[in-house]
Amino acid sequence: MNFRYSFAALLLLVVFGTADLQAQSSPDSILVGDRQLPQVLLVGTFHFSYPNLDAHKIAEEDQIDVKSQEKQAEVRELLDYLARFKPTKIVVESGANTGYLMRRYERWLKGEEELKRNERDQIGIRLMHRMGLDTIYGCDAGSILGDMQEDERFASVRPVFEEMFKDYDWQSEGLFDSLYTTFYDYETYLENELSLLEVFKYMNRDDVIRRGHGAYLIGDFTLGETIGPDFLATYWYNRNLRIFRKIQRLDIQEDDRVLVLFGAGHLGILKQQFESTPEFELVKFGSL
Repeated sequence: MNFRYSFAALLLLVVFGTADLQAQSSPDSILVGDRQLPQVLLVGTFHFSYPNLDAHKIAEEDQIDVKSQEKQAEVRELLDYLARFKPTKIVVESGANTGYLMRRYERWLKGEEELKRNERDQIGIRLMHRMGLDTIYGCDAGSILGDMQEDERFASVRPVFEEMFKDYDWQSEGLFDSLYTTFYDYETYLENELSLLEVFKYMNRDDVIRRGHGAYLIGDFTLGETIGPDFLATYWYNRNLRIFRKIQRLDIQEDDRVLVLFGAGHLGILKQQFESTPEFELVKFGSL
């Protein structure tokens, strides 16, 4: 018998006793133990300013005005709800240099400038102010595919990828593409009919996050044998793994409570990372 493995087995028997180890222990009993983990609240959002950069566009007449009197009352209700988490750090979908957000925050405090209608300002900055925090963290990222298109170090392989992905344009007309269009139209309907808090509770449900991610696995994903998987891996998966890595690199302490605010489409991948890593404890949005 291999001595190293027999010693490990003996150690487990000492730690857990002689009962059925498989039945009584979970991976966390080894990987986490009694350590206090920093908590993370993932908050998926629609983009309040409607940049319409995604494949699905929102018609102007269907766009809500988050700065209207009615919606501002709903923003305050949403902030009241998020404040229950008592965040000590706030991460938003923004570049690493969030100095421009801090400068806008300072001008807003002085009454020199209004906050913009995007969710970084309406949720991120306002919640940062409410919680008495001194900064906000931008952890958005590009992808390796974007690097290949722009970085001269990839000049020699760039034509290969451009030719490989030339037909990937996010435009398809299959059955599920039509069904997802109906699904997105339904979400837009909810944005117009429900309060912001109700919309956020819906968008951040596990089933909605899971099926939302499914939109990336249809349409152009089915091009050829490996074109779709290769494109998604080098663009969307890579971008979100880089986002996760940026959050992971923040100076996060065991008693921190980190609120991560990103477009809802990111949550399918980010949620998996935060659920899988033994570094963080993921808090469900609906549990506040």
